[in-house]
Amino acid sequence: MTQKTCSACDCPLEAGITRVTVGGRTVEVCCDECAVALKEAHASTTGREG
Repeated sequence: MTQKTCSACDCPLEAGITRVTVGGRTVEVCCDECAVALKEAHASTTGREG
């Protein structure tokens, strides 16, 4: 079985995963901090939020 990892920091995903939509795709992250980091990274590369 393949272990899922956080889309932002590659840490193993545990029970408390967070789903966030970035660029029209839903991804799973390990915490709210990683969710914010992904959204900020996306906004800085595309010039828009979400």
